[in-house]
Amino acid sequence: MGSIEVKTWRRAERERLIALRMAMSPAERRAKGEPIAAAVREIVAGRPGILGIYWPFRAEFDPRPLVDTLVAAGREVALPVVIDKKGPLEYRAWAPGDPLTAGVWDIPIPERREIVLPTMVLAPLVGFDRAGYRLGYGGGYFDRTLGAMDPRPLAIGVGFACQAIDTIYPQPFDIAMDVIVTEAGAVRR
Repeated sequence: MGSIEVKTWRRAERERLIALRMAMSPAERRAKGEPIAAAVREIVAGRPGILGIYWPFRAEFDPRPLVDTLVAAGREVALPVVIDKKGPLEYRAWAPGDPLTAGVWDIPIPERREIVLPTMVLAPLVGFDRAGYRLGYGGGYFDRTLGAMDPRPLAIGVGFACQAIDTIYPQPFDIAMDVIVTEAGAVRR
């Protein structure tokens, strides 16, 4: 498949997978989110450093209840911020209750600009394949960010099992996740 065909296929597949995820009821997403949160807690337990999280968008797995638990246990977290639409994300320290402001696509971001380097990053999945490659929204933010971070954080893709596909047709710029977590369990690359 040529690069233009892959781009067209990915666009259509994103729409299909987002619609599938958004068709789930909030109660179904919450129920599927419980085993995802449990698996992420197990993965990050005992690992030092800051966990990069995200603010849920378009019916993604909602990490906020997990974040409340992790922060209460002493874990520091950070939210990603788009600074340059063609560059990597910037992670800013954040804790529940800290002031937020509207970022790109009106996704909340920390008002305070305390830049940190996470040692682990949660990346929301639109789709994923058996090789651990993540299909995102198409902006390339997480791939550019993971590629720019030194040392590279543990990349944890989180989503629902129904988002699994045979392949995302990985391109040279795609970076595989180290672990994919769904309600069906965690799969390490």
